[in-house]
Amino acid sequence: MPSSEQPDLFGDAEIVSEPSAPAEKTAKPAHQPLAARMRPQTLGEIVGQEHLTAAGSLLPRLVATNRFGSLIFYGPPGCGKTSFAEVIARETKSRFVRINAVMSNVAELREILATARRMQQTPTLLFIDELHRFNKSQQDLLLPDVEEGHVRLIGATTHNPGFYVNPPLLSRSHLFRLEPLSTGAVASVLKRALSDELRGLGGRHCTAKDEVLADLAVLCDGDLRRALNALEVIVLSLPEGAEITPKELEVFARERRIRYDADEDEHYDTISAFIKSCRGGDPDAALYWLAKMLGGGEDPRFIARRLVILASEDIGLADPLALPLAVAAHHACDFVGLPECELTLAHATLYIALAPKSNSATMALGAAKAALANQPVQSVPMALRDKGGQASKRMGHGKGYAYSHEFPEGISGQDYLEKPLSLYSPKQNGAEVKIAERLARWRELKASLRTQQRTR
Repeated sequence: MPSSEQPDLFGDAEIVSEPSAPAEKTAKPAHQPLAARMRPQTLGEIVGQEHLTAAGSLLPRLVATNRFGSLIFYGPPGCGKTSFAEVIARETKSRFVRINAVMSNVAELREILATARRMQQTPTLLFIDELHRFNKSQQDLLLPDVEEGHVRLIGATTHNPGFYVNPPLLSRSHLFRLEPLSTGAVASVLKRALSDELRGLGGRHCTAKDEVLADLAVLCDGDLRRALNALEVIVLSLPEGAEITPKELEVFARERRIRYDADEDEHYDTISAFIKSCRGGDPDAALYWLAKMLGGGEDPRFIARRLVILASEDIGLADPLALPLAVAAHHACDFVGLPECELTLAHATLYIALAPKSNSATMALGAAKAALANQPVQSVPMALRDKGGQASKRMGHGKGYAYSHEFPEGISGQDYLEKPLSLYSPKQNGAEVKIAERLARWRELKASLRTQQRTR
């Protein structure tokens, strides 16, 4: 069925190509953005994803034999997910239908699948951009046709598929992770776009030194689409034959945006890096991740809460001042607010990162919980029970309790569990060195008192 008869059936869906579409390079309309015009035509033209495109790798073999089911491409914006889908459709001569999960709906999806079932003689490759935006029912709707092979799905997502794609659909798909593009990979495409007269900007004869193109690539954080569109804006703002200089990049440097999605993958990955940098005693890395979160619009109170947790989880008694300082930082975030509370967060971050580390409180709590879960629950010893009220006194509650302050160093030698346990083990870091010495001294005192009691 000719593509001209299709679009009214599918709303926002785009019938990109039919099986007879030519594979050779062709000039694309000048009104298209440069990023669209420069899309790769073959797997070999895709840059920066050599772990997927290298000869003999799984993906090229699947495409060459045209024997694959559904594919999911997972990676950051502008790394080539859509390019992979278009190239695969072209090289397998498939009918290519593209929809965006944000704008699509169930009715449209049902119509696309019904048409694919009617056109089984021409394989349909359904590309769903931002697949993570489909809800469970929409993803479930795909399953029967994916299983029967009526459509071959290619999903693209910037989010971890393990969290956003239904397990049945994920289990029926090959998952390929794309990496952020390196500065060199982005710069090489920018250089080609400047000279390409068929699809690029070669007709304007502008030039740029390699270091300028590399700087533009850095400003675009590995997002090739963004870099190409930025290059187009710069070139179109200059006279023909002009040279692009660092001056033209200044506006992009001022408006550079940090890629940071609150409550999504970037949020969780960055706070994880921040926590591990603090725990690992690297103040430089901790401050870098702090600055990224603040630049991306993270709630400063969220960061402060993590510092409070770190103070107990990873420092504890090795530096008893860490917790009150972290709590004070949290209070300051509420009291002072942005942007000044950034200074307080930097102060607290440096303190936490540079403090001696100990997870003894974390380990001791875990050991106590394990003892409760795996051993009989101990009763409170009679000497330690509350003796308030006549009934409690008649039952002997509190009888035999040794008041600690009546003994040297406050150590009576009494046990506070029916069956003593060893749960807390101080580390040899910071203030816990003194605590370890104190505990050893108390054990000696207890042993001495018990010996004296036995010999009386």
